[in-house]
Order: sequence, then structure tokens, then C-alpha cells
Amino acid sequence: MHTTNKIWSLSFIFVMISNALVFMIFEMLLPTLPLFITNLGGGASQVGLVTGIFMLSAILIRPFAGLLASKFDKKLLLIFGIAVIALSTGGYYLANNITALLIVRLIHGAGFGLVTTYFATLAAEIIPKERRGEGIGYFGVGETVAISIGPMVGIMTLELYDFQRLFLGGMAVLFLAVFMAVFIKRAPEGKERDQQGTVKFKLLEKRVLIPALLIFLIGIAAGGIMSFFALYALEKEFSHVGLFFLLVAAASFVVRLVSGKLFDKHGPAIILIPGSVLSIIGLLMLYTASSDGMILAAAVFYGFGFGAIFPAIQTWCINLVEEHEHEDAMASFFNFFDLGIGGGSFVLGLVAAVASYQAIYVFASFIYGVFLVVYLVSLILAKKQPKHYVGESEHTGSFL
Repeated sequence: MHTTNKIWSLSFIFVMISNALVFMIFEMLLPTLPLFITNLGGGASQVGLVTGIFMLSAILIRPFAGLLASKFDKKLLLIFGIAVIALSTGGYYLANNITALLIVRLIHGAGFGLVTTYFATLAAEIIPKERRGEGIGYFGVGETVAISIGPMVGIMTLELYDFQRLFLGGMAVLFLAVFMAVFIKRAPEGKERDQQGTVKFKLLEKRVLIPALLIFLIGIAAGGIMSFFALYALEKEFSHVGLFFLLVAAASFVVRLVSGKLFDKHGPAIILIPGSVLSIIGLLMLYTASSDGMILAAAVFYGFGFGAIFPAIQTWCINLVEEHEHEDAMASFFNFFDLGIGGGSFVLGLVAAVASYQAIYVFASFIYGVFLVVYLVSLILAKKQPKHYVGESEHTGSFL
């Protein structure tokens, strides 16, 4: 058990920064890897294949995370996973054809799938249970900052140097993340909990079905924004694309400083309902935007909404299961989010093809409306069910 109510410990800081470095390098590769594929002679279909195989690999490995954690120390699994990502990142430069690149990407995806799961569960283990919402919010701040600067770092590295420096530099940063992970200290009872109960392979942790479905819907909307905003900006003659994403990240950063405390005191509803409303406002502002100022204001509204919702659902998933089942909950959480991102890019791409890039944002606001309806219906049903129905758990207090 935690002997202190303190969130900020060296282990928590190491977990947060190491996780942020992993995400920074992941984001660094998003705009640059397609250029490398083109350099190898690949086209648009190969870019899609390389992206898809990474996601598939990450999704397929995550259901094994809980089973592995019951056999091996999850800290060692985390270190191994980051090392795999580091070597894969350096290995991209050795790939001299698309087939070799796909193999490296497959290995990279598997490492990323495990690492994202174990980072979240180790953070939850280190954070005092009664302050878990607040702590997970802080944990995600580093990730948010890294995601916002990662693409810029990648593009600047290529402009100044070459692919060799890009991939080897990324590998060096990831080995720094490995070094930090080595100094994470786990409480003895955390290791003991890993051995408790009967751990089985779970494609889906049923107890987190409702929050997983909600994060799937959030992923659909986010997929459209990340994939098509630059093209929409060209259509609107909006030239501050980088500033838009920076404001989204900044708003997410600010809201996480307060939303976690509210979650711990009052539960998910006080975050998810206002968060979805703020996101809908932001998306409708994007749809109707007639000036640069309106687009930038939309970034702030959307950033507040998304930034509050994501860690709230993540914490909710963790609180719905026993301590030794956190990996199963996080595997379902991340897999549903990734499926939403991938599915959103595809579905909203069809919306853009049939209608326009502008139509993406009214459709995305509709998705958030569905999110709100699903959550409110689950709230109503929860009041008619025993305590351990969705959203109510002995680990976190009431649903409301």
C-alpha cells in the first residue's frame, strides 16, 4: 500500500518523462517515415501499408500484456519493450527496401503496443489510489507536450541533416528512456499483486466495455482531425496549422491540471459531460469558421474537451478492475482508441470524398453527440444495477 498521499516521486517523474520520450519519437516518425518510403521508391499504397501494419501489430500484442505481466516483472517488460522500439527506430535506416521496412515496422509496433500498456499501468501503481485521476492527468501532460513537438523535431532534423541522423538520433533518445525506466522503483506489494488471481489471455476486458466504446468514439473524431486538418486549412486558406495543434496541446495541458482532481472527488460524469460539450463546440466552430481567429478559438475548445476526456476514461478503466488486471484494462483502452483513430481516418476520408473537408467536422461533432448519448444512457442504467455495474467500483467511489 502507499504510505504517502504524494504523487510526485522520482519513480513517477521517470515514468512520465520516459513515456513522453517514447511518444515524441513516435510522433517524430509520423511525418518523416512517408518521406523515407518515397525515398525507397514506395508510393501512397506502401505508406498506408507501413502505417497499417504498425497499428495491427500493436493491437494484436496488447491482449497478451496481462499474461506476460503475470509471468515476468512488468518493469523488466517495459525496459525490454522500449529497447525493442529503440533498436527498431535505428533499424529503419538499415531497411533498403519496402519488405525490410515492413518487418522492422511490425517489430516496432509490437514493442509500442506493450510499452504503452505498461507505462500506464506502472504509473497507476505508483500514484496513490485516491489521487489516481489527478496523477494520470499529470502523467499525460508529458505525453501531450511530446506529441505536440515530435513532428516539428522530425521535420527540422531532416531539414538540417538526413535520414541517418533522424533514425539514429531517435534511437539515442529512446535509449535515454530505457535508462530512466531502469530507475523506476516498484513497491513490493505491486509485484505480489501481479501474481494474484488467474490471468488469462483477454481480447477484451468486459468490465471496461462502456469506457472502451467511449474512447473508440473519441478516436474516430480525433482520427479525422489529425488526418485532414492540414488539407482543410488549405481549403480555408488558413496558414497557421502548427499553431492550431500547439493550441490544442496547450489547452489539453492546462485542463489536465484541474480535471484529474475533479475526477477523484466526483467521478467521470463531471469530466465527460462538459468535456464532450466543449469538444462539440470546438468542432462546430471549425465547421462554421470564417476567420483565422475562429479556427484558433476552436482549437482551444477542442483541446479543453479532448484533454479532459482522455485521461478521465483511462483512469476510469483502471479503476474498474483489480490491481493485477490493469494491463487487461489498458490493452482494451488503447486498442479501442487505436481502432477509432484508424477507422476515423477511413470513414471521415469517405465523408470528405463525398462531401468536403468541412463536412468532416460536423460529422465529428455528431460522433461526440453519440458519445454523450451513450454515456448518459449508461448513467441511467447504472442507477438500476448493482454496485459493480459500469462506472461504479470499490476502487474509486461512485459513478457520479
